[in-house]
Amino acid sequence: MPRRPRDPGVPSSPTEYFGTELRAYREAAGLSRPELAEKLGYTPQRIGQVESGQNGPSEDFAKDCDTCFGTNGAFHRIWEWMQRFGRLAVLPPGFPDFIEREREAEVMHIFETMVITGLLQTPEYAYEVLIEGRTSEQAKQLVATRMERQSVLERENPPHLVVVLDEAAIRRPIGNVDVMRGQIQHLIDMAQRHHIMLQIVPSDRGSYAGLPGAFMVLSFAYDSDIVHVGGYLGAQLIDHVDAVRTYGLQFDLIRGAAKSADESLELLQAILESL
Repeated sequence: MPRRPRDPGVPSSPTEYFGTELRAYREAAGLSRPELAEKLGYTPQRIGQVESGQNGPSEDFAKDCDTCFGTNGAFHRIWEWMQRFGRLAVLPPGFPDFIEREREAEVMHIFETMVITGLLQTPEYAYEVLIEGRTSEQAKQLVATRMERQSVLERENPPHLVVVLDEAAIRRPIGNVDVMRGQIQHLIDMAQRHHIMLQIVPSDRGSYAGLPGAFMVLSFAYDSDIVHVGGYLGAQLIDHVDAVRTYGLQFDLIRGAAKSADESLELLQAILESL
């Protein structure tokens, strides 16, 4: 069946919407593209690219448009929406829902086996984790989302984190030595916060309850606990009471195999000094 052509007058993306609004304001002001380009300090070709949706505007471009047309930040707000939309577009299925629930959680029990958990990653480490199989721009958008998630740790009443990491996740070289040094130092700093408890399952522990994989249990003030499990196809949120209870018991067994918080901090210091 032939594909139905899209209505050329309806923007199909935030970038096209910005361009449509810019063209409307330009025409209402009685300006040609060269005239607007001269007022904004860009080339007519650049104006044409933005209006057609071929290339998105920079933040400075959006602010210049607001100044030119006196739109009280309207173009900049569209630009901010574009950034947010772009990050959501590259998130795996189910992850936006998880982010919303994560913001509401009062306690998080986190177990990771392969990499350092996202809430405790540095931007440089996160980029190296996320770049595999993606463009640089997609990875940067995901890093921005990850850094936004970490803002919950800086609020006045942050959630309490109990984090257990397999030693392999800490020793796995992600990026260069500088990236790893910065990441390990960040872990050390975060582990000393009053609301974060960090424990490490040593590599010589052998078999233990965490071998099946990573997960997170989120606890809320006025709602039932849920479990987040990541995967190739996206984020999975589990709220079945029996399943959540099983994950909670598994987490307790995993903590039983881990070093104490003080011993884990000493191990982190040793790993940092070895890099």
